[in-house]
Amino acid sequence: MKTIDTIPTGKIERAGKLVKTGVKIGGNYVKYYGKKLVDPQTSRDTLNQDNAEDIYDGLKSLKGSALKVAQMLSMEKNLLPRAYVEKFSLSQFSVPPLSAPLVRKTFKKYLDKYPEQIFDEFEKDSVNAASIGQVHRAKKDGKQLAVKIQYPGVAESISSDLALVKPVAIKMFNLKGKDSEKYFKEVEHKLKEETDYILELEQSREITSECAVIPNMQFPKYYRNLSSERILTMDWMEGVHLGEFTQKDFNAELGNTLGQALWDFYMFQIHKLKRVHADPHPGNFLVSDEGKLIAIDFGCIKQIPDEFYVPYFELAKPENINNDEVFMEKLYELEILTPTDSEEELRFFTALFKEMLTIFTSPFHKETFDFGDEDFWTKIANLSERYSKDEQIRKMNGNRGSKHFLYINRTFFGLYNLLHDLKAKVEVNAYREFLG
Repeated sequence: MKTIDTIPTGKIERAGKLVKTGVKIGGNYVKYYGKKLVDPQTSRDTLNQDNAEDIYDGLKSLKGSALKVAQMLSMEKNLLPRAYVEKFSLSQFSVPPLSAPLVRKTFKKYLDKYPEQIFDEFEKDSVNAASIGQVHRAKKDGKQLAVKIQYPGVAESISSDLALVKPVAIKMFNLKGKDSEKYFKEVEHKLKEETDYILELEQSREITSECAVIPNMQFPKYYRNLSSERILTMDWMEGVHLGEFTQKDFNAELGNTLGQALWDFYMFQIHKLKRVHADPHPGNFLVSDEGKLIAIDFGCIKQIPDEFYVPYFELAKPENINNDEVFMEKLYELEILTPTDSEEELRFFTALFKEMLTIFTSPFHKETFDFGDEDFWTKIANLSERYSKDEQIRKMNGNRGSKHFLYINRTFFGLYNLLHDLKAKVEVNAYREFLG
């Protein structure tokens, strides 16, 4: 794969890249509507494919938070056209890497030595390049290591990148008014945390130590003396990316074992630690030859405060969903309903969230749940499609839920998608034995 010698780091350079991308997308729409005039039956599939291609190509040269947004969107399998999901999912582990000279320059800046002066062996070509950093193999004192190097300028450009992406996000998700700012502030805060590799090292050590009780899970060891704020060194873990593993035939029993480990890993974090690995995409997990699940990235950790945790999980109980008074009380606590809502908005969003939560919380209502059940996914897809086309919702304020919803809902949606890919049947309450 072609390498990158420079990354645009200035606001003007980065904005220019996005403007060029916008011009290409405008051209795609002109072509589409031209074809539509000739043939009214023309499908949007080609338009989606062209737009996805141009957006991805524009973002991958910027890397950083702009590309991270694409990565987050690729997890929303039921909310985006397939062309976008397929293209954006490449941002998980198929991005042009930094060139060797740029890698050496980064080492010199942040560890004051070149990689060949630190490690016994260091592979100049990366083995994995994603949105915020890339990974190289290395060896020291007989240990096989993975060294993650952050792209230059990523941390410094988060605020300006989000300012560029914000108008598109507001339109896509129908956000209105000053309240939308809390969502962007939360994304900015979490992205800044993800670019702090010293913080990631400490979080990784703490959470992997706590989660060592979960069967069939493995974690790398992290090395503080070989890390800095932009370089993170850990054990090299042998395995296949979960996304690649699920694309091939695998034993149903192994799928259940991996799925159970994944479910227990997340439930333990949420209910015991009250903080969670909030980036459950396939690129962050490996499957070992021994059939163990390996978690390899703890950059995005979300704290779950009690004022959110308590009402959120009370809404997972059928008796609360079916009690109109309690249900509305919890919706207000979670800022899904607000004192300024009109009668029309109250009726609409109460009905929407009742239907959504009835489907989405159904795994918690059984002792065993089959995430390979297509009926479950059909219900989610149908609900998403119905409301994405609803003209009424476009006229209303789309700001719904506290800022914590952003990452907790993303966590559950990503977890459900991974479990679906594994076709896993899980024992829903098995994690409780590890809570102590």
